[in-house]
Amino acid sequence: MSESCECSPNAGGNLHPAPTAAACPINQQVGQRIDTLTLKALLALPLTELKSAAYRFCGAPDCPVVYYSGDGTQLFGEDQLREAVYQKHPGDDDALVCYCFGHTRGRIRSELVLTGQSTVVEQIEAGIRAGQCACDIRNPQGNCCLGNVRALVAQIKLDSPAR
Repeated sequence: MSESCECSPNAGGNLHPAPTAAACPINQQVGQRIDTLTLKALLALPLTELKSAAYRFCGAPDCPVVYYSGDGTQLFGEDQLREAVYQKHPGDDDALVCYCFGHTRGRIRSELVLTGQSTVVEQIEAGIRAGQCACDIRNPQGNCCLGNVRALVAQIKLDSPAR
């Protein structure tokens, strides 16, 4: 396991998969490549069930697949993981958006409604600087949550009436 997730405070932008990458066999969308370490950390199955293959993450909310092998012969759903996947439940207030520091959609929304602002991005950036994150193994998407958090904060601000 690495000492830190190596996220920079500016991390978290969406990754764009290569056009030749394997698509999810269910929804035909190309998922981002996922490190096997992430898969091993999050699977609630014996690891003997993993093949020696490249795996991808499918974050589409309407698809039951979370991880799939590049050849499409192995699929893992949320029921086979230790964590719920934020991308599969984007409207759920109890869904973790930040797996390292426990920030949920509801907590972020509550802070915005009560104060008109959110400190969650700054809190996460401070945790990253302190070497306290492990996004590569805790976040089901296998990388930094900041892109998701920033997008969620912006969306909640748009959806909320002006104070």
